[in-house]
Amino acid sequence: MAALAGVGLLLAGCGSNANPLNSSAGSSSSGSSGAQSSGSQSSGAGSGGASSTAGGSETSSGTGSTGAGQTSAGSTGTGQQPVVIGSANFTESELIADIYAAALKAAGVPVTTHLNIGAREVYLQAMHEGSINLLPEYTGGLLAYYDKTSTAHSPTDVYAALQKALPADLEVLKYSAAQDQDSVTVTKATADKYHLVSIGDLAPVAGQMTLGGSSEWQTRADGPIGMTKLYGVTFKDYKVLDPGGPLSVKGLQTGLVQATDIFTTNPAIEEDGFVVLKDPKNMFQAQNVVPLIAKSAATPKVTSVLDAVSAKLTTADLTDMQKTINDTKANVADVAGKWVSQNGLG
Repeated sequence: MAALAGVGLLLAGCGSNANPLNSSAGSSSSGSSGAQSSGSQSSGAGSGGASSTAGGSETSSGTGSTGAGQTSAGSTGTGQQPVVIGSANFTESELIADIYAAALKAAGVPVTTHLNIGAREVYLQAMHEGSINLLPEYTGGLLAYYDKTSTAHSPTDVYAALQKALPADLEVLKYSAAQDQDSVTVTKATADKYHLVSIGDLAPVAGQMTLGGSSEWQTRADGPIGMTKLYGVTFKDYKVLDPGGPLSVKGLQTGLVQATDIFTTNPAIEEDGFVVLKDPKNMFQAQNVVPLIAKSAATPKVTSVLDAVSAKLTTADLTDMQKTINDTKANVADVAGKWVSQNGLG
């Protein structure tokens, strides 16, 4: 209980983003988020962002506003309790949260957002504590959090297992075709030099290499531990970078690391000609985007809106929107709102 109370206090103290890996402090669903830094900050499908950030930014959208850690029904002036949307501390999570917010607002649902909360280990505590009641999540990463023994890998199997593993007060709505997975990625020069096609091809040479990734990924089953267990791959060293974002990209570009975890919707993969190594033994689970919601907030209207978003969202959409944000420094909420409008959802 002390840990949950601590999350509530941290959320209540929001307003600045202390995480140096997050380039978008002050993001909101109403179009007031700061521009993103240059580079390719992407998602945390599996890693969930850097765990150093417990705060975030809170704004309102709709008919009223609630303070972080509160969901007062009377605050909307209509008696309707607002949906309080959280996000992890990376661009893609903010983007999807803003898409949810824009679509719900367009449907007349009161919404507040509390973005940039931190890693999965932190924002799920906020969810259980009640400070937020809706999150964009990834099926495989969320399943691994609640059931570390699951061997499900396909989208349908992972989703079915996730539904069984969730606490009684939470549910996942329909998942999207959009996926964003962790990956073991190398430069084309490294792939060519060592004839690398799949993760297992690293086994003879990994002892000469440094692997990069987030601090969370370093200890997760789909990180270095899984590579050793499934593929016999053990690296010489591990360099803590960011969760699949600009520091990881820079690490590969400069040779600081020879392989790293880059999320598969990161536009830098195509732009820099990086090689994502194949995973024939399914170390990485399916990572479909899915709304995680408190059952108390899952009204028929809210569910209908979010299911409609999931039906439209694609992997290509996520990549393209992040490219726009990175290349033009576009406002995350503006990009989200444009997608909602273009897809007939607002």
